[in-house]
Amino acid sequence: MNKESSLTRLTLNNIQFYANHGVRSEEQTLGGRYQVDIDLYYSDKTAVLSDDVQNALNYEEIIYSINEIVNGDSYSLIETLSYEIASELMDKYSAIEKLSVRLRKLTVPIRHIIDYVEVERSMSRDAF
Repeated sequence: MNKESSLTRLTLNNIQFYANHGVRSEEQTLGGRYQVDIDLYYSDKTAVLSDDVQNALNYEEIIYSINEIVNGDSYSLIETLSYEIASELMDKYSAIEKLSVRLRKLTVPIRHIIDYVEVERSMSRDAF
């Protein structure tokens, strides 16, 4: 493998939100709990050589961006919300070559015992 073309994976696990998404009006009004995991792949060569956060993907900024999306517009489907997260991050951070988002809805209003419903979405520059 060529060292010049290697990518680093930056993983953020279990970012938690309370937001208003869902098909039912109660979900849109009362809200529910969500968790996000994200894997971001990028070339960190400049960041490593400079040891400077200005040259890296700043995970605090990434979390802030995800928060803005999750607590922005309301969506009926978690598939739509996961697409918005992936798409917005790819648009905003040109250093990201590919990413995977796992979005869990913890408050599931159905008549069954279930921990959560999860959707996973991947995107990459070559397919974007």
